[in-house]
Amino acid sequence: MKFGHVETIDGSKNTPVITDSLLQGGIVSVYYLGTLVGGLAGGWVGEKIGRIKTIALGAAWGVLGASLQCSAQNHIWMIFGGFEYRNFSLKADLNDAARLINGFGTGILNAIVPVWATESVPHTGRGQFIAIEFTLNIFGVVVAYWLEFGLSFIDDGASQIRWRFPIAFQIIPLLVLFAAVWWFPESPRWLVKVGREEEARFILARLRGDEGEEKIQADAEFQDIRNVSRLEKEAGNRTSYFSMLTGRGSGDLHTGRRVQLVVWLQIMQEWVGIAGVTIYAPTIFRIAGFGTQKSQWISGLNNIFYMFATLICVFTLDRIGRRWTLYWGSVAQGVAMFLAGGMSRLGIDATAAGESAKASQYGAAAASMIFIFTSVFGATWLTVPWLYPAEIFPLEVRAKGNAWGVIGWSIGNGWLTLLCPVMFDSIGEKTLYIFAISNVITIPMVWALYPESNQRTLEEMDLLFAAKTPWVWDAEDNFARLKEEHPEIAHAAHSKTSHNLKAENTSEIDKV
Repeated sequence: MKFGHVETIDGSKNTPVITDSLLQGGIVSVYYLGTLVGGLAGGWVGEKIGRIKTIALGAAWGVLGASLQCSAQNHIWMIFGGFEYRNFSLKADLNDAARLINGFGTGILNAIVPVWATESVPHTGRGQFIAIEFTLNIFGVVVAYWLEFGLSFIDDGASQIRWRFPIAFQIIPLLVLFAAVWWFPESPRWLVKVGREEEARFILARLRGDEGEEKIQADAEFQDIRNVSRLEKEAGNRTSYFSMLTGRGSGDLHTGRRVQLVVWLQIMQEWVGIAGVTIYAPTIFRIAGFGTQKSQWISGLNNIFYMFATLICVFTLDRIGRRWTLYWGSVAQGVAMFLAGGMSRLGIDATAAGESAKASQYGAAAASMIFIFTSVFGATWLTVPWLYPAEIFPLEVRAKGNAWGVIGWSIGNGWLTLLCPVMFDSIGEKTLYIFAISNVITIPMVWALYPESNQRTLEEMDLLFAAKTPWVWDAEDNFARLKEEHPEIAHAAHSKTSHNLKAENTSEIDKV
């Protein structure tokens, strides 16, 4: 008898131990407890020891978690070592490929990698850079899924290699990351923050160019970073997680407002439907009338479309902005979810009536809506909720600020993976209508509360969020007024001739 299964009386067949839908969701969602705690740790450590060392720490912790998982001998070991049941037979869901300990390592990486990326690349290409990261991320999901699917044919899926090998396989890229990250440049903004300004200037010159106009731009950017870092320190902003959440002591930096924005953006990222589609896609396809094995390979094909769709975001995110990316994503995703739910119901009814031809047609239509939803999500809502938190926080608390985004993601995922089995068991395809309505809700939410961060430097974000109210129109009006009144504030990155601006000329930002 193998861990996770029990034998029938004659010993000829293995059946899954876990059958209760709430318990199934609980086993899945425990992973996100690890990511939540890991995100908090990653944000705190990232402010103390730097972005690069924190990435290395996250990779090392991930190796530890994967090692414990692939050697698990019982359910307690597996849960706290990071195992995930999917379809609730004994196999690894490598979309998450982890449970508690591995989730902790993932949380560290999720908190710090976007921060390092946004702090290192030019402000004109931040979105493209993060979008490329997610293309590679989903490529990993594709490899993991098809690896697990292929291994499911060994001994009719009863072999332990079906789940032990995929979990162990993740150790390879983690080791590569741990070895390679030491060759990456440290964030120049973190270096300025801790007083290592010469190193920061050198790295900026290497990243932007060390001669001609590129050197002028690098010097101007360095000047901006140094000015804003000094002014944030003078403001005496409180940097604890609790102070950030409440906004106490942040003054016109309004860190509490920013925390709320990133937490709810990440929660809504899951409620637009991706949590259910990603984790329970085979269930959705079975509702639509497909068999188990066909549902699994269709889910794998869906992941491939998902990966290629992320390339759309690579070329559009810095052109149309974060807000419009979310807008068109919400509209298309909402329509796809409504239609998927309707076609699934028609397919179920046709099957019950014995009309197999109609059931197949409706099932194919429902499956196509799932493909459309996943592709649109990959082109829109996948990237922005990870990019936005890494952009909008002050330098003094940027890693911790992004950690709040990880907390929102963990809450959203944990909440939904706990509820999804119950919802699908209770209301079936009507679950998709809930996701569709969530997409509708996000449109006014983004329109009213989320200012555009596209084509603005990280140093300008303090001005963007200096308004007394949370409304976008007030934020934009206030930002325009402050820029007009104080053109020297965070101006250097927009002007190749302004690199000689002096730090003392920016003292009036204290009024913000």
